[in-house]
Amino acid sequence: MGHHGIHHVTAIAGPARRNLDFYTKVLGLRLVKKTVNFDDPGTYHFYFGDEAGHPGSILTFFPWEHVAPGRVGVGWTQETAFRVPEASIGYWAHRLLEKGVAHGAPEKRFGQSVLTFKDPDGTSLALVGVPEAGNDPAWTDGGVPAESAIRGLEGVTLLVEDGAKTGAILTDVFGFRETAQDGSLVRYQGDATIGATVDIRSAKGFLPGRMGGGSVHHIAFRAADDAAQEAMVKRLAENHGIRTTEQRDRNYFRSVYFREPGGILFEIATDAPGFAVDEAAGTLGQKLKLPPFLEPRRSELEAKLPELA
Repeated sequence: MGHHGIHHVTAIAGPARRNLDFYTKVLGLRLVKKTVNFDDPGTYHFYFGDEAGHPGSILTFFPWEHVAPGRVGVGWTQETAFRVPEASIGYWAHRLLEKGVAHGAPEKRFGQSVLTFKDPDGTSLALVGVPEAGNDPAWTDGGVPAESAIRGLEGVTLLVEDGAKTGAILTDVFGFRETAQDGSLVRYQGDATIGATVDIRSAKGFLPGRMGGGSVHHIAFRAADDAAQEAMVKRLAENHGIRTTEQRDRNYFRSVYFREPGGILFEIATDAPGFAVDEAAGTLGQKLKLPPFLEPRRSELEAKLPELA
């Protein structure tokens, strides 16, 4: 498996319990990690993904109980797509209808079957049918049959004014390749098995997006290790005049952040150490995990965080 791809996508949600129920009980994803926003520890940070929380499978949320709705627009992520076996699109159309989730009619993009829908906060999502996805690992204890389960992220669609500048970051820094064009969409592909697709839509004159419920906060791209991350940081500065933040320890990966030319917040996250660093793989997501610097505040934070039971 290659390392050029998306590590995770982080979005904003409303009530924590509603967010948790939708992604585990409707989409059948595993709650890989239940922790807090390290920069705002009175808020949960949920990580949903496959059984092991592989890079490329993870969609994360900051759930704020009374968040105002966001707005998709220029300078934001337009859609986040999951990867499913191609034959399961019909199953998912039925399941979403059964669960009371409105969805669009199946459509074709780049020759693939795509089923669009939204979560309770208005996050724009899609399921993409991929013939070989049945060979990918999946979480099979989420109420979805193994042959239909989500395999991870397929990718994201970005809405920016000048897609060429964003595309230059993807190819020169993150190791993606421009592979196809479909109408106003330009596709860039990494070599990872999951989370390896970024579609860019250039749209001049559209309203800018607004942060809030249903909007994507940032997209994290994979770095195999600290050295690979450092090389990306150097290339960003030397070739594109963009400087990142200092490296921040997120317990499960180490990160740097920057705004790409279209205004979207990008992160570069290391694959290591992974989500099993502070709990056994078999019990991922069952207990509230805190970083060492917040552990002394556990009682205070547990009293402040919304009830999930």
